[in-house]
Amino acid sequence: MYLHSDWILIPLLLAIVALLLVLMRRTRLGPLLREHIVDRPQRRLFIASVSFFLTFATVRGMVFAITHHIPPFHYVIMDGRHIHHLVFGILILLAVGYCWLCEIGNGSDSSSIFASRLMSLLYGLGAALTLDEFALWLNLKDVYFVREGRSSFDAIILFGALLAISTWGAPLFTAIAKGKTTQNPPQPNP
Repeated sequence: MYLHSDWILIPLLLAIVALLLVLMRRTRLGPLLREHIVDRPQRRLFIASVSFFLTFATVRGMVFAITHHIPPFHYVIMDGRHIHHLVFGILILLAVGYCWLCEIGNGSDSSSIFASRLMSLLYGLGAALTLDEFALWLNLKDVYFVREGRSSFDAIILFGALLAISTWGAPLFTAIAKGKTTQNPPQPNP
């Protein structure tokens, strides 16, 4: 099968996922993550946040290259139809959801660390691909570069903020959920 330059997005994103998995497995990064982010769900949120950010930055760079006619980047076209990257994002999110339903990579005791990392990376990747074209959901037409397209950027910023809040606030939210908060908070010094 001949790989057209139109399809460079998929191998590029898979290469990013593979690189991150190798870095977490074969370098000091994996042990550092486990040492400094002890809670496994918090680690998964962090990994998803990193994947989300890298995917969003990559896609924005590719769209810039496409609109400025910088090879080898082109829109994905099948039978004369432009396939938006949100399609790939939706498919990835469906696959991750199915895996989590099957308890693959969901952080349960029977789930491997590799599967957990992979699902976290794929979730961040799929969310970035999908939310980058959020304006298309609302308008059902390509409004990427007009005023209505602003809602895609708003959705990206809001979702990125949610992931960051979940990552950094996980110890607090866990303590609240388990009822391990102090009844009398310390008073500030005058």
